[in-house]
Amino acid sequence: MEPMNQTTALEFLLLRLINDPELQPLIFILFLTMYLVTVLGNLLIILAISSDSHLHTPMYFFLSNLSFTDICLSTSTLPKMLLNIQSQSQSIAYTACLSQLTFVLTFAYLENFLLAVMAYDRYMAICHPLRYTVTMSPRLCVLLVLLSLLVSIGDAQIHSLMVLRLSFCMQPEIPHFFCELAQVIKLACSDALIDNILVYVSFCIVGGVTLGGIIFSYIHIVSSVLGMSSQGGKYKAFSTCGSHLSVVSLFYGTGCAVYVSSAVTDSPRKTAVASVMYSVVPQMLNPFIYSLRNREMKEALRKLIGGYLLFCIVSLASDLQD
Repeated sequence: MEPMNQTTALEFLLLRLINDPELQPLIFILFLTMYLVTVLGNLLIILAISSDSHLHTPMYFFLSNLSFTDICLSTSTLPKMLLNIQSQSQSIAYTACLSQLTFVLTFAYLENFLLAVMAYDRYMAICHPLRYTVTMSPRLCVLLVLLSLLVSIGDAQIHSLMVLRLSFCMQPEIPHFFCELAQVIKLACSDALIDNILVYVSFCIVGGVTLGGIIFSYIHIVSSVLGMSSQGGKYKAFSTCGSHLSVVSLFYGTGCAVYVSSAVTDSPRKTAVASVMYSVVPQMLNPFIYSLRNREMKEALRKLIGGYLLFCIVSLASDLQD
């Protein structure tokens, strides 16, 4: 194949999940529904937290940032996929692919860091309740989120700049429904050894720090809870961690499934389907996990939706009177 450097106009081809033209409308409706549910669900979480003063605590502040990150991560991949299905096109421009890659990396890294920060928040609340209010001040909470965002942006930019130096062959086909870093590097015609080393080192450091922090926090949480004499205290402590543990298990579990799938199968389509489980499903299910397992969250959502319905009824009645 003829090599093409980064200064030449270039398009990548994204993989279709299903080649059957008759099933494409069904796939379009399915992913459009998943995207709308993801955006609406996470937006409701953000609005419920911002409108209820009882939820203006560090735990819900981090949750609202996680919901915003989930919206951004889904928006980085699904709209382009839906556009390609609708237009019967698999192509994505080189610059658009690079932009998508950067946004996906940024928000995926940010989600990792936010899950670790939320675990630390639960650790402080359960293991050091007397120091919790002082330690988890609004200033520290904002600082933790900003630091997580800056590190995520910096890491994503480094990978993007490394991809810029690579040369690609004519019409490279990415075996994913979005521009995924490892798959893009595999398509390079030039030497990508440094890029591959950087990917593994970066993923190991970020994954090791965040997952290690989560495991460390929960080891101490479990130890503290088991030492409680009150059964009610134990139940309350575990109930506040249940939603977060479910989200962590879903996020890292689907991530491991994608890694195992790509290692044991040679089928790009199966790997692409597995990547959907990692990059779409957790973001869609997170609002349900937090709203169904959290009594305070359910009450806030009930007030928000009830207030909106009341506003609609009053507005309708006013229009009818006029």
